Amino acid sequence: MITICYWLRPVGLAFAPLICYWLRPVGLAFAPLIRSIVIAFVFFPVLVLGQNDWTNYGQDPGGMKYSTLKQINTDNVSKLQRAWTFHTGDANGFFSSTPLVIDDVMYFESASGIWALEADTGRQIWKYDTMGAAKRGVSYWPGDEQIGPRILTNIGTRMVALDAKTGMPATGFGNGGFVETNTGWSSPPAIYKNFAITGGGLPLVRAWDLRTGALAWSFNLIAQPGEPGHETWTGDSWKNPGGVNVWGFLSVDVANGLVFAPVSQAGFDYYGGERAGDNLYADCVVALDANTGKLKWYQQLVHHDIWDYDLAAQPSLIDVVQNGRKIPALVQHTKMGMLFIYDRLSGKPIFGVEERPVPQSEAPGEKTSPTQPFPVKPLPLARMTITKDELYNLTPEHAAYCKELWEKNNVFSEGPYTPWVTKDTGRTTLLFPGAIGGGNWGGVSFDPDLGLIFANVGNNGQWGYLEKNSEPKGNPARFRFWNPETTWPCQKPPWGELFAIDANTGDVAWRIPLGSFTDAEARGVMNAGTPNLGGSIVTAGGLVFIAATVDSKFRAFDSKTGKELWSAVIDAPGHSVPSTYVGRNGKQYVVIPAGGGGFLQGPTSDAIVAFALP
Repeated sequence: MITICYWLRPVGLAFAPLICYWLRPVGLAFAPLIRSIVIAFVFFPVLVLGQNDWTNYGQDPGGMKYSTLKQINTDNVSKLQRAWTFHTGDANGFFSSTPLVIDDVMYFESASGIWALEADTGRQIWKYDTMGAAKRGVSYWPGDEQIGPRILTNIGTRMVALDAKTGMPATGFGNGGFVETNTGWSSPPAIYKNFAITGGGLPLVRAWDLRTGALAWSFNLIAQPGEPGHETWTGDSWKNPGGVNVWGFLSVDVANGLVFAPVSQAGFDYYGGERAGDNLYADCVVALDANTGKLKWYQQLVHHDIWDYDLAAQPSLIDVVQNGRKIPALVQHTKMGMLFIYDRLSGKPIFGVEERPVPQSEAPGEKTSPTQPFPVKPLPLARMTITKDELYNLTPEHAAYCKELWEKNNVFSEGPYTPWVTKDTGRTTLLFPGAIGGGNWGGVSFDPDLGLIFANVGNNGQWGYLEKNSEPKGNPARFRFWNPETTWPCQKPPWGELFAIDANTGDVAWRIPLGSFTDAEARGVMNAGTPNLGGSIVTAGGLVFIAATVDSKFRAFDSKTGKELWSAVIDAPGHSVPSTYVGRNGKQYVVIPAGGGGFLQGPTSDAIVAFALP
């Protein structure tokens, strides 16, 4: 008698029934005779459809930046090596587009175009030329019964839908694949059902039909006459203030039909004398009904912003457990280095938010808010104060430069939300963190199994003053508090850190310096961290991956302890969010754009780099 067994392998299950038949030979042939059926549940890793991929900027529509992949894990990550490198050929190397990977095809955007590559080899499949400023990514819509998958982004002020297979403008969408939106964007649309939901330079959140390009709904981010919050604008200042838009990534709660918008400050970035009031919905997290665009709730994180503290990061949608109850939550990282955590259905703070007194402006015509919101927990992650005693004596030259900077400019610094002084006072404001400090557009990542939020911050100060000019001469306050020859900050380390926050308690689980200056380490300065821009992802393999730092390194940390387990030098700083996926060959890859340059003055590159195990 012969026994034959086989598995029935249901798609998406982590087990399969093992069915065995006994066959009894009759003559020269086998006649099946089922004596019995043995069913055993044999467990092995089976990947649910989509788990191999990275389908959104934040992996899922809610931006957790979490992957269930664990082929690369704490035991073997030290063996990770460069698998392939792709060069875009762009003269302007700066780009921070997080690659999407769907069905073994990688999609991303650089300054010269939108690209599709083979995800396991880096070979080009197609390119659509755009020639414009590089943005932070593209969006993917899987299509429906009649329409195939599409890639969404913008070219100038027009939204474009490309056929995901060919890279050509999609027929049936707008006018030859294009829809005029009358504004540019920095981030691609959020996808909800058959809607592409966009922000952009106008004070609007809008939804467009992904099949036709028709406008479905629109929400005005400046509170209009008769609407709640309109009284927070003085006179006609609400009509054309500039700003109050969404240049970061929106997040979608698919199950509850909500879209969350992180809104920027009102213009002018550093002076608000012509827009007295709190200026709603500037600097707000705004929750909208994703089907209709109707307002559900809002929370303003900065009142009457004069510090360029707009909400740059994507809100991350997570679950918080308290007293045995699971709360659908939202985490908003900020340039102030503070994490605000809300119940995303009601908008109520989970750990509390307090209005605390802050220093007041003496600039002519300016009227700052007497208080600002501070979360009770977590405590601020970034440096928020500075004294002359905290200047860093790294080398005699560095100490002399920073001392002169402080004394020559007669520094004025009174802690969080220190207002800008005017030039005629003979003083200079020093603000911590500055607009390129704290947490920026990289946002946070979240491990739902550990219940940990991972957030990186840069302790970058900003100094400057206000001066009245008949014509604006740029942004007068955007001066870094560092030595420009070395880019070493003038205050004592740490200069950049990575935190793990317990989402259920708001407490810090661990914190570590992030990044290193090789020349400073040669002088014995270890574990100082560096300024950083970009964000992390976390995997079921127990790893947090992040580049972000100015030292052009890509790192992996143990998500439970913060121990660095691996690092590799890449072509330039990776001021972006990485992604991870499984290629056609069955290997897990981790990929990072190494564009560099930009706000932290590092080297630039046109490279996108993928790593895998041997």
